[in-house]
Amino acid sequence: MTHIRFGPSGNSDLFYERGYKSSLQAPKWLHSLGLDAYEYSFGRGVRLGEEKASLIGKEAKFYDVQLSVHLPYYINLAAEEPDKRERNIVYFLESLKAAKAMGAVRAVFHPGSASKNTREFNLAAAERFLKEIIGIIDENGYRDIVLCPETTGKLNQLGNLEEVAELCAVDERLLPAVDFAHLHCRGKGCIKGKRDFIEIFDYLLNRLGEYRTSNMHIHFSRVEFTAGGEKMHHRLCDVQYGPEFLPLAELLFERKMSPVVICESKGTMAEDAVSMMEMYRSFHKEQNSIVD
Repeated sequence: MTHIRFGPSGNSDLFYERGYKSSLQAPKWLHSLGLDAYEYSFGRGVRLGEEKASLIGKEAKFYDVQLSVHLPYYINLAAEEPDKRERNIVYFLESLKAAKAMGAVRAVFHPGSASKNTREFNLAAAERFLKEIIGIIDENGYRDIVLCPETTGKLNQLGNLEEVAELCAVDERLLPAVDFAHLHCRGKGCIKGKRDFIEIFDYLLNRLGEYRTSNMHIHFSRVEFTAGGEKMHHRLCDVQYGPEFLPLAELLFERKMSPVVICESKGTMAEDAVSMMEMYRSFHKEQNSIVD
C-alpha cells in the first residue's frame, strides 16, 4: 500500500510561539497536526547527546513519526587531503551514532565541492570515497541507516540530478534525496509544471529503478536564487517564488509513490507540510468522489 510521510525539517516558529521549547516535544506536536515525519539537522555539527537522542526516538516511535537526520553541511566527499578525508569520516560516524540512538532511518548529506578540478574528477573522487565510507559505516554497526545523497542548490557544489544518481549507483542501499528547490535553482527556475517533475522522475526511474525512485527522500520549499544558485528558502504563501507543489503532489498520487516528503519552508515548515499533505490527499478525495 502506498504510504507517503510528510513532515518538517526542524521546528517552525509556531512551535515555539505555542510554548514548546525542545525537540523532545516535536513528535507530539507533529502528530497533533497529522504529520508523521521529522528531519533533525546536524548541519552545523552534532550537538545532540545520546540520552536526548534516545528520548526523541522514543517519542517519535510512540507517535509514529519517522525520523531522518541531515549530516553536517561541510561534508566534502571530493576532499583530497588526508586530514580532511579523516574529518569527513568522523562527521559521518558522529552523525550516525546520534542518528542510531534516535532511531532515525535515513541520513541525508551534501556530496561536496565541485570548485576544484573538473566536475568529472570531483565526482569520481566522491564515488571512491563514498564507497570507502560505506565500508567503514558498515563495520561500525550503522548498516541499517539509509544514506541519501542530496541534490544541492549551489552551482559550485556537486549535486545535480545526474551526479546524485551516480553516487547512488555506488551501493544499491542508497536512496536519492531530491531537493526540488535546489534543482529549481540549478536550472534558474526550470521547474515550471508537471512535465518537469515527470522528466526528473523518469530519469531516476531509468537510472535507479522503481523501488529507489518510489521511495526517494524529498525536500521541498519555494526558493529564491541568483546566478550562482540558491539564495533563500521561502514559504508556500510566497507565491512569487517557485516551484509549485501541487503538480508534484498529483504525480506522486498518480504513480503511487511512497517517499518521505520533508518541508523546508522558512519558519513555517510544519504548517506548510500540512498544506502539502492536504494537497496530496485532495487527489484521493477527488478519486473517491468519482468512484462514488
